[in-house]
Amino acid sequence: MKEQINKAALRVRNNYIGFWALPVLIVLIGENCEMMTGAYATSVSGTYLIETIVILLTAVCVPLSLKLFSVVLRHKIDLMTIPQALRHYVLWCLLRLVLLALPMLGGLVAYYLTYSGKGLLCTAIALIASLFCVPGRKRLYKELNLDIPDESLV
Repeated sequence: MKEQINKAALRVRNNYIGFWALPVLIVLIGENCEMMTGAYATSVSGTYLIETIVILLTAVCVPLSLKLFSVVLRHKIDLMTIPQALRHYVLWCLLRLVLLALPMLGGLVAYYLTYSGKGLLCTAIALIASLFCVPGRKRLYKELNLDIPDESLV
């Protein structure tokens, strides 16, 4: 069972690292590739539309990702056996990161298309919200209501 918990914690941690590597990759591409950079910078209606979509996406996805996970954890995952709960925990952690990645990526794309700071603000909001999701073995034990062995905390 300890091996399954370690694998689940490793998967969640790898997903989280990939989530943080994604904006770094987008920034590197955006700074070095000038094909679409600033394509809508002079279009007032295009800028307004892109900013509105990204702001609404952020306003929906960030609270949904944080609240939905806790509701599912409390009402669905707590009722499962430990192997099932671990699989669902990893899946819902990934879904939470995907919901946070949408406004993050949308904000970065909006920034590079419009040169507007609102896209960067939405990206920052999503990245800061992801700090509430930092994975760890201790957190996994706590969220799944498992007894924490002493040697795993060292």
